[in-house]
Amino acid sequence: MLIARLIAETQTLSANLERATAQLEAAGVRVAMSAMLDTCDRTLQIDSPDDDVRAVREAIDAHFAPCDGLVVSTEPMVPAVFVSDMDSTMITAECIDELADFAGLKEQISAITERAMLGELDFEAALRERVGLLAGLPETAIAQCLEERIRPMPGARTLVETLKALGCRTVLVTGGFHHFADPVALQLGFEHVVGNGLDVADGKLTGGLIGPIVDSAVKKQTLEAEIAALGGTDVVSLATGDGANDIPMLEAATYGIAHFAKPRAREAANGWIDRGDLTSVLRLLGIPEGDWVIG
Repeated sequence: MLIARLIAETQTLSANLERATAQLEAAGVRVAMSAMLDTCDRTLQIDSPDDDVRAVREAIDAHFAPCDGLVVSTEPMVPAVFVSDMDSTMITAECIDELADFAGLKEQISAITERAMLGELDFEAALRERVGLLAGLPETAIAQCLEERIRPMPGARTLVETLKALGCRTVLVTGGFHHFADPVALQLGFEHVVGNGLDVADGKLTGGLIGPIVDSAVKKQTLEAEIAALGGTDVVSLATGDGANDIPMLEAATYGIAHFAKPRAREAANGWIDRGDLTSVLRLLGIPEGDWVIG
């Protein structure tokens, strides 16, 4: 059985649903039910007794894009743990790219960041290369960057605070840096942070890092450790991210939702946000707006 939920343009929803149903039936996928959720009136649910995830996603992409969606095998529910990436997921920027602008290196470093997020470069090597280019930058540039450049993604605080209010453990895990992630987590309401440490000496970045690197494996391990701490494999989990280094975490979560993601990350996830803000995650999980904690 498959349950697909999606949020799309309401004016063309009925016509597009007919076309999508026809495409599914032509592919041998039966539609048992399609209706708007009682709890979230903007969210369409399509149920199928079949299990062809690819056919369902292809029909959704063909007839509803851009949309926000989730395709799962059981009725979605409130997760017990939420682990999220930071850059371009919970905040609107890539911190290292914005910090590089203070050193006059944004174009050069952004190009490396983009290739790393696409999965074209080894993440650790790309991170060390970019940080190395920032050697000598005053530490005060971090505070200035935070103040001037780093903004929450729309809906981020509402998502985090609502899940917390419903008993969900919230963790921010980033391949970025504690200098940025700690204040962002405080602002958005995350309970725990996992990130990298920038080495600073005499008030300047040395171009080095402190401690082990937070890469894709560590992100997945963080999710798994949180699940284990709450009782094991039956724990319902949610992960959000946008880049190649988020893929193992997205695949390991009960609900892995790719946020305006790179193609590989979107393909790996069973949910995606391509249209709305992060409150779409709440709608896709069936959490009524009256239960939201507005941030």
